[in-house]
Amino acid sequence: MTRRLLLVLLAVCAAVLLPWTTYLGHTLPTSYRADGWRVAWVGFDIGLLLLLAAALWLGQRRHPMATSVMTATAALLVADAWFDIVLDWGSDDAWVSVASAVVIEIPLAVVLFVSGRQLLSGGMARHTLTAQDVELQRRPSTSQVLDVLDQGPATADRIQEVTGLESSVVDETLRGLRRSRHVRRGRGGRWIAVPISLQRPASDSLDPADRETIEAFYDSKLHQELELFEWAAAQHAVLADWTKGSRSRMLLTERELIRFDHEYLDLVMRYAQLHGVPTRQTRELAVRWYAFPTPEDQERVAAAGATD
Repeated sequence: MTRRLLLVLLAVCAAVLLPWTTYLGHTLPTSYRADGWRVAWVGFDIGLLLLLAAALWLGQRRHPMATSVMTATAALLVADAWFDIVLDWGSDDAWVSVASAVVIEIPLAVVLFVSGRQLLSGGMARHTLTAQDVELQRRPSTSQVLDVLDQGPATADRIQEVTGLESSVVDETLRGLRRSRHVRRGRGGRWIAVPISLQRPASDSLDPADRETIEAFYDSKLHQELELFEWAAAQHAVLADWTKGSRSRMLLTERELIRFDHEYLDLVMRYAQLHGVPTRQTRELAVRWYAFPTPEDQERVAAAGATD
């Protein structure tokens, strides 16, 4: 009910604002002398300064409020550019306002909008899994190379030294990881691991051979997950406060489930990038979530199908 009332309220405000704006356009004077002009603009700039500082502080900590504050700051920057240009138009300061908007305010607003979105999702790249990716992950050299890069950037020679692999194997593995966007090459020839979210491809988009490869890959992953859950359940007393979990039932459409999945991945990716390397305060956590129809729902669907 609250959500519906909010939508109705927004619709009413938009409907009222249109005739009100038209009325103001016909009745407001083209020029007007206002008291408190200096206080108004100085106060506005102080508020903008405080929001910029808050956006910086929250952004560095990847705080959930950072996105909202960045969006609000970007909106004020656009408003500042608009009023500066309109109120200075026709005066000697007009082009200064235009230059300020084009060079500073609008670009900064765009950066804040984009950065706010990246903070919301962690800015992690997404890649649709392919059969070639599966073959690459099955190679023992892949995990060996990634284990080295998880500790920080490294050259191919350093990777070869740590893993004991042949240089040709290291080079081939790095090329494959680069194609699948798992690594990138930085300065000085050092390779850097890139956080990435692998997306499951739609089955109907694959040819039969690739579909079989990818389904076998996910089947093996599922068995590994079951073993992992069994181990975690046996260790729950030892792990103590380092284990968290929740259960819920909800009624969703398929589209709502997809949206929920995307929002969940955004949250996971944002937190996954808080710490690039292990520290004394951090522990490596396995984070999972599963959504599936309940047995009761399956019985209901089967019964409904039988009566059609």
